[in-house]
Amino acid sequence: MGELAASASAGDVLVCVGLGSCIGLALVSRRGSACGLAHIVLPEAAGRASDRPAKFAEHAVPALIAALGPHGAHAGALDAILVGGAQMFATGTGMEIGARNEAAVRAALVQAGIPVTATATAGSVGRTVRVHVATGNVTVREAGSKEVGLR
Repeated sequence: MGELAASASAGDVLVCVGLGSCIGLALVSRRGSACGLAHIVLPEAAGRASDRPAKFAEHAVPALIAALGPHGAHAGALDAILVGGAQMFATGTGMEIGARNEAAVRAALVQAGIPVTATATAGSVGRTVRVHVATGNVTVREAGSKEVGLR
């Protein structure tokens, strides 16, 4: 949780397992084979420090873009896929961390000029996301379901 990875190695598959209210943010290059994946835990740092670059949405998006730079990918050539953001607790708690996480990630992506091209968010089930670097394909598996393609 709070980690990110970027790769241009065809044999790599980037994975976030067990996303509940967290967001798995996949950034995939439209002009090459570079891909990145961040496991975002909370919407904002609110002054808190973290040694995990993807823990907070406001830091995760620029950190993932920066991690993709050495692989030849830049913000203007990336598509975003969002997975997670579920409501894992009883409704009416006032927390809605999943929805707040998704909104914060979307806001950071707008600021970076990166379009969201697919999502598997909200609901009340956990999910696993996989990014296949060789193809740029992104798949999601909801708890109790089969894996399906998002991109």
